[in-house]
Amino acid sequence: MSNAAASPATPIANRGAITACVILAVIMQALDTTIANVALPYIQGSVSASADQINWVLTSYIVAAAIMTPPSGFLAAKFGRKRVLLVAIAGFVAASVLCGLAPSLNQIVAFRLLQGLFGASLVPLSQGILLDIYTVEERGSAMALFGVSVMVGPVLGPVIGGWLTDNISWRWVFYINVPIGALAFMGIVVYVTETKRDLLAKLDWFGFGMMSLGIAALQLFLDRGEQLDWFSSGEIMLEALICASAFYLLIVHTLTAEKSFVNPKLFLDQNFSISMIFIFVVGITYLASLALMTPYLQTLMGYPVITAGIVMGPRGLGTMLCMFIVGRLVGKVDTRALLALGLGLTAWAMYDMTGWTPDVSQWTIVSVGFIQGAGLGFLFVPLTTIAFSTLPAHMRGDGTGLYNLSRNIGSAVGISIVSALIVENTQSNHESIAAYVTPFNHAFNAVAAQGLSPVTAAGRASLNEIITLQATIIAYMDDFKLLMLMSLAVIPLVLLLRKPKAAPAVDHSAVME
Repeated sequence: MSNAAASPATPIANRGAITACVILAVIMQALDTTIANVALPYIQGSVSASADQINWVLTSYIVAAAIMTPPSGFLAAKFGRKRVLLVAIAGFVAASVLCGLAPSLNQIVAFRLLQGLFGASLVPLSQGILLDIYTVEERGSAMALFGVSVMVGPVLGPVIGGWLTDNISWRWVFYINVPIGALAFMGIVVYVTETKRDLLAKLDWFGFGMMSLGIAALQLFLDRGEQLDWFSSGEIMLEALICASAFYLLIVHTLTAEKSFVNPKLFLDQNFSISMIFIFVVGITYLASLALMTPYLQTLMGYPVITAGIVMGPRGLGTMLCMFIVGRLVGKVDTRALLALGLGLTAWAMYDMTGWTPDVSQWTIVSVGFIQGAGLGFLFVPLTTIAFSTLPAHMRGDGTGLYNLSRNIGSAVGISIVSALIVENTQSNHESIAAYVTPFNHAFNAVAAQGLSPVTAAGRASLNEIITLQATIIAYMDDFKLLMLMSLAVIPLVLLLRKPKAAPAVDHSAVME
């Protein structure tokens, strides 16, 4: 993703300032993947959104970033890396302010789309700058710092978001980007030099357009399907048709065009193809579970927003810690074993969550979250290593873009699916439980005698509240079980991966875009 020409030799004295500026830009982008999570119930109340609609705030950002990440290298080559990075920062900050000012859900979603479009290039272009200003010997340390900056977002996001929402307003989870972005922008203007422009650079616009249209239609289909009763709606049928048609045209174009947006030769590599499935599932299990945890903690368990943020923080801490550990194990331990361990830890955490009720202790939430984060830490680096281990060096740039695209799509699709299932399963469970509320059920008659009589209005309201709560708890259990089964289902694919003969020269931080 850093295909632009290398910048001129940079004075050593400026490297620290340049590093600080680009790291700030990366942290700002990474922070926004999770900082809004804990504020969702407050945003939902402010804009009168339903439980499944409010997750559009998350999915719109992820989808937009997924679409615009692959062409980042083309934009940098065509217009200059510094120029594109400055536009990205300015646009991201402006979109953040608009999100904070937005009075309705539709406007927030639209501005989150803008955030994702502008923010997509921040990580790959910042990474390219760091690679240029450090020598080959120093790049390992630079990329370690880069990796930490990418992962610090999921750690600090829930905590900072919870504090801002509790003490000021949920709108400040977006306004916080203004000072960070301003510092990064000014530093890049002063210290970063421009790259040479390649005016002959070209992009496969048809392939890019079909991919973007297909992803957008798929996301609309998943986000609005439950609300519109799926295929009973003309809109949903149209979105499904557009999605299928766009992906069909993309596949045909990819296989027949001389130089297509997606390089079909990538899929001839067995390790890369299987790793695409792995990273898609990782995207689903990680961010979808985060989207589930926020309403679970705040709505079902009644946690204050700051408490919810704090108990979710150790999840990212587990990821960071295990990434450092696994970085030392790669090359010494079979990467396939590390992958199996990571998936096993993730499935174990999800299995534990299938037994949760609102009475679960804070320690259990923290420890299980840490285990799930540790599982992700054991997946990231080994998965990147094995994904690119057998891929030719000249194809790794295209492979990185496609790899990140798969992860982002998995995240957006996962959030949409679990959100829709929560609504649908809650209704189904409510109906099933309510069937036992009958005078012929002796167990219920004992409960009715304690003030829950269906004869009185107050009794019916109390009964409905209890049944809805139980139905919702079971719906969450079902979602956690689905994520557990998905983690277990891909473990056998580890056996199809070929062990790399030697460690490839791959930048592991590239997968954390």
